[in-house]
Amino acid sequence: MNYSEIEIVLQEVPGEISICFSITGCGVQCKGCHSSFLWNKHNGTKLTEEVYKSILTKYNGFASCVLFMGGEWCLNELTNYFKIAKNLGFKTCLYTGETEIPKKLKVELTYLKTGPWVESLGGLNSKKTNQKFIEVQTNQILNHLFLKN
Repeated sequence: MNYSEIEIVLQEVPGEISICFSITGCGVQCKGCHSSFLWNKHNGTKLTEEVYKSILTKYNGFASCVLFMGGEWCLNELTNYFKIAKNLGFKTCLYTGETEIPKKLKVELTYLKTGPWVESLGGLNSKKTNQKFIEVQTNQILNHLFLKN
């Protein structure tokens, strides 16, 4: 599993300061994708467990959530990374263009964003979006948190 970048983000998971890992190799390849550089799995740098743990340790106590933009195509590795994050006290979130993910992965998540990008429908900040931001334990859709009043 390769990552393109690691950032601290504030808007992708409402109410959380998230460590965001952008993973390369996305097979969904949505038309109009703003991150098409993530399609090639050979782009980026290998995310080793050592690097991953050092990033989580560095931001533990500051960030509250670990967010992966993609990576579900590396099921076992991603599942393990979410388990590590949970054991360190982080909430977990996956952004995927898929509409469903394997249960093995889903049980490790606090939040899940599903659905491909469809330009005419917009993203989570659009009332007509096809995408869903879900609190996994309750299965509650939290899209309203992205809408401006």
